[in-house]
Amino acid sequence: MDFSFTEEQSMLRDTVASYLADNYGFDQRRAALGREPHWRPDVWSAFADELGILGAAFPEALGGLGGGYTENMVVMEELGKALVVEPYLGTVVIGGGFLKHGAPAGADELIGQIIAGKAIFAFAYAEPQGRYNIRDLKTTARKDGAGYVLNGHKAVVVGAPYATHLVVTARTGGGQRDAGGISVFIVPKSAKGVTTRDYPTVDGFRASEVYFENVALGAEARIGGEGEALPLVEKVMDEAIAATCAEACGVLRRLQEGTVEYTKQRKQFGVPISSFQVLQHRMVDMFIQLEQSISMTYMATIRLSDSDAERAKAASAAKVQIGKACKFVGQNAIQLHGGMGMTDEMAIGHYFKRATMIEGLFGSTDHHLARYEALSLGAAA
Repeated sequence: MDFSFTEEQSMLRDTVASYLADNYGFDQRRAALGREPHWRPDVWSAFADELGILGAAFPEALGGLGGGYTENMVVMEELGKALVVEPYLGTVVIGGGFLKHGAPAGADELIGQIIAGKAIFAFAYAEPQGRYNIRDLKTTARKDGAGYVLNGHKAVVVGAPYATHLVVTARTGGGQRDAGGISVFIVPKSAKGVTTRDYPTVDGFRASEVYFENVALGAEARIGGEGEALPLVEKVMDEAIAATCAEACGVLRRLQEGTVEYTKQRKQFGVPISSFQVLQHRMVDMFIQLEQSISMTYMATIRLSDSDAERAKAASAAKVQIGKACKFVGQNAIQLHGGMGMTDEMAIGHYFKRATMIEGLFGSTDHHLARYEALSLGAAA
């Protein structure tokens, strides 16, 4: 597949890579995760002011750089290479996606705050009983005059500890698993009735259990029509899947390259283990998985502008490949490093943990295989 980047996109990639190489080394990351606030606000400010990458995917009319899906892909791949925990995915891709496509009241102002690094978003969609079914919602938004009253519990809301705003899915009608009756709201995390329980995830990121107790929302908090938000949620989640696949490509590249480098240094029987043919074959298989993942990610990104069905199929197909590659490349990287590969002092184990988490993010490999089948065969599935 021929996918050529423009000069501006190549410059964006080089700019992000250069900054992270100078300011986001593995030891710097470990140190930041080990102390409050468990991320680096100075890096986030640099993303906004020094690099301007928070506006890369937004229109120039809103203060952005006029990019789109490809710019998000370029940035996310570089963030994956450095294991960046700062909430670009939740804020720019997901929060920005809802604001651009849903166009709620005050969207332009909020996008300006995102670009300036002032507004940080987290996506509160998953619930304890729901697994990967985004329709399975017990959280409700009951009509109250012109506004709503929000009640419920959202699980594993990644990035919520740093967030200023939450994008929340809730039922305004229908049954627990119905396609209709789903609405989306922008909720300030500081709103009365919002409480969180924060914790680290295995890959060094931070997440929260978020509880809503009689949270009063104005009508302007709703994104799109009441009870009609499922197509919008699916669209933004497919964009998030494509961006996550790009991040995974960066992670997989570091796993593959790090393994090749280690086998050149590690000696057994007086020779580097990279000279053993069986290990060479294993590393070639890792490289093939990486290249296939890159191609599928590019295809998914291109297809984000297609019809709903084609977009969803491409996103699920890419996620299946990414899931398989994360498992194969990650496990082989650890095996070829031996037990030391899982020590906290070695970067390879941290890349493996992130790859493992990505496999289940927004749906596992099995989930997306089933989704692709259903989209391809329809009722026959």
